[in-house]
Amino acid sequence: MVSGNLPFVGTYQAGAVLDALGDPTRRTILETLRRTGPSSVAGLAERVPVSRPAISQHLKVLGKAGLVDHEAQGTRNIYRLDRAGLDEVRDWLDQFWGDALDAFAEYVRKTEEEQR
Repeated sequence: MVSGNLPFVGTYQAGAVLDALGDPTRRTILETLRRTGPSSVAGLAERVPVSRPAISQHLKVLGKAGLVDHEAQGTRNIYRLDRAGLDEVRDWLDQFWGDALDAFAEYVRKTEEEQR
C-alpha cells in the first residue's frame, strides 16, 4: 500500500523517454524512421503493422518525450527522429554507469587495503 503522505517526486525527461521506449510499437516506429528517414503517418502505417490512428497516438507520445519532431507539409505532417531526445537518457545512463564504476573502484581500493 502506498502512503498518501509521500512527497511528490516530479518526473524527469529521461523518465519520459524511457516510458515512451517501453512500448515495442513505438520502438518499431523509431527504428523505421531511423532506417527510412522522415515519413508521414500514412507512410509509417505502410511499414508498421498498426492502424493510422494508432500510429498517430504513438507519435504523440514519442513527440511529448522529445524523440520525434514533425513539420507540416500541406495537409499532412512529416515526422522525423529528434536525436536530441535521447540525450537525456544518454546522460542519465552515463551518470548511472559512472556511479557504478566509481563504487566498484572504491570496492577494489578497500579490498586491496584490507589485503595489505
